[in-house]
Amino acid sequence: KKARAAIVCFGLSTALFLFAPLPISVCLMAGALGMILTRVLSIDEAYRGIDWRTVFLLSGLIPLGLAMQQTQAASWLAYHILNLIGTPPPTIFILIVGLMTTVLTLVVSNVGATVLLVPLVVDMAISIGVDPRLAALAVGLAASNAFLLPTHQVNALYMGPGGYTSLDYLKAGTPLSIFYLLVLTGVLMLVY
Repeated sequence: KKARAAIVCFGLSTALFLFAPLPISVCLMAGALGMILTRVLSIDEAYRGIDWRTVFLLSGLIPLGLAMQQTQAASWLAYHILNLIGTPPPTIFILIVGLMTTVLTLVVSNVGATVLLVPLVVDMAISIGVDPRLAALAVGLAASNAFLLPTHQVNALYMGPGGYTSLDYLKAGTPLSIFYLLVLTGVLMLVY
């Protein structure tokens, strides 16, 4: 009985998200409220199901990312790092852009990192003779390289139920991130 009601609530919240001009948080809250009203789960069960470490982690990262964007600290940092590298060959430039994007994505959201870095790397690419579209594509793809820490929302969701620590993410994420950057650079250089 409860499974049918849960599926209906989920379906309605998904339909609200797809077809109503409402934020996703409101749509999903409507689905959660529907599950409570139809007695699929009680308020206490819903409260116990929340991983509060994830809530506090993300609620701390959001203001940090906003502060980095609003104070222009992220763009200042990116500009100075790119100035330090001078005029490297295209392969090294793309690798550094990917590395810089990966590091910035750990602190700022992937969308925020992309918005901040694309204009900077496009200017730098033009000045050193690299196709600016390639540099922008490197930023866009490297912004998804978020395996090193549980600072990305998806990683944070796995942290609590899996019983993972930040050290676990570093152990598994470091080789994966390095491999990701090498493959990203190699494929973009093939396209170039």
